[in-house]
Amino acid sequence: MLKQFLSKLPRKTQKPDPDESCRVDSSRSDDSPRAAGRNNRTPGAGASAAAKKTSSSAVFPASTVSLIEPLVPFKDVPSSEKMNLFVSKLSLCCVTFDFTDPGKNTVEKEVKRRTLVELVDFVSSCGSSRFGEPAILAVCRMCAINLFRVFPPNYRSNRGGENDDDEPAFDPAWPHLQLVYELLLKFIISNCLDAKVAKKYIDHSFILRLLELFDSEDPRERDCLKTILHRVYGKFMVHRPYIRKSINNLFYRFVFETERHNGIAELLEIFGSIISGFALPLKEEHKIFLWRVLIPLHKPKSMGVYFQQLSYCVTQFIEKEPKLASIVIRGMLKYWPITNSQKEVMFLGELEEILETINMVEFQRVMVPLFWRIGCCINSLHFQVAERALFLWNNDHIVNLIAHNRQVILPIIFPALEKNSQSHWSQAVHNLTHNVRKMFMEMDEKLFLACHAQFKEEEAMLNTVAEKRKEAWKQLEYAASLQPVIGNTPVLVSPI
Repeated sequence: MLKQFLSKLPRKTQKPDPDESCRVDSSRSDDSPRAAGRNNRTPGAGASAAAKKTSSSAVFPASTVSLIEPLVPFKDVPSSEKMNLFVSKLSLCCVTFDFTDPGKNTVEKEVKRRTLVELVDFVSSCGSSRFGEPAILAVCRMCAINLFRVFPPNYRSNRGGENDDDEPAFDPAWPHLQLVYELLLKFIISNCLDAKVAKKYIDHSFILRLLELFDSEDPRERDCLKTILHRVYGKFMVHRPYIRKSINNLFYRFVFETERHNGIAELLEIFGSIISGFALPLKEEHKIFLWRVLIPLHKPKSMGVYFQQLSYCVTQFIEKEPKLASIVIRGMLKYWPITNSQKEVMFLGELEEILETINMVEFQRVMVPLFWRIGCCINSLHFQVAERALFLWNNDHIVNLIAHNRQVILPIIFPALEKNSQSHWSQAVHNLTHNVRKMFMEMDEKLFLACHAQFKEEEAMLNTVAEKRKEAWKQLEYAASLQPVIGNTPVLVSPI
């Protein structure tokens, strides 16, 4: 197999054919896994072997092109030939293998691994020489063939729902994928790469296919992609609007269509650093992103997977423009998880972070619906939800906001506190409720007693209504008992 692998490689130094370069560049779709697999086959691999690959963790294309003998070390060639050798070694690495069988093509896999290590070292120490268009094209082509692949349908079929806590799936091809990702990262951050030249090859199509890889189940791959995309965003300013738009489209599809994607946390982490660099005042485009993307991301059941990153993005927006706090709180109240206690605890945690930075004007805009919802949480039979809601009174800034608006807030929250103190099953919730009641008592005793009297009056009225209803049912039952029942005569009920 190794002889067949090497026999395909010409040993003469050749210059790259400009027509071929233009041809590859003008038809970027040929770099796709399907086209690469159609146009270039791995040496020695037949149709049956190609069919066999469908069982691997990801569908890889196979191709090989070479300019000079690729196994020669860089130190053994003159400086004028190193870039040609670089292109040749990249072409050798376009050969892909099936990693589902560890004992298959072990020698060839090791040759490719050593070549990738050489390439990473070369890019890291390229010195002052610039990467020309043939080298940039070769890197992009090699990365496309090795990385851009279609995940089989069953790759995502078990994601979401009850299987969210399953162990992640690790790609068996990672020994080579890791080196390709490292090479791409070193190449992008290299001072030898001119962004004005490279943008023709690292284009919208290349970026879009990088984004598609974020759905990989392998967390190691997603972590590499996160770093690379962040570097691309930093180096290629011309692509920044397109990157933001493409990520937004992924979020829209996730929230409103599938609710299944493995890379939402990593994409939000990238956006967190992007938001921190937004200039003030914020553009309308960025505010729309907050309202149409970040707030609806609170809706999916799997929010716990990316909650930390989502909360950070929202907080960044509010720190940059405090008046957005009331908009965010209204959005959270809209998507409040009434039947999901774990999400409710997370919402209350994020709410506390927002209230720590909110100003008085924005707080007064949302305090009525906000504390109505907090009152419902205080009465929750799930002790963690009730405790988390009562913990808000441990925050000095929130207590200060409540104290300045106690005339409005205490009448809303008082019935929930009284019901807890009378009938909640958790002793910890009882103790926290007692502390909050004591705090309000010390804050404004007169208002507290007035709310208590109003609560007792309303409770008495409710008891009276309940007694009347009970008495009415008794009278109906008594009247019904006086009516004779004749045989099997059915009882006719007239419609209201």
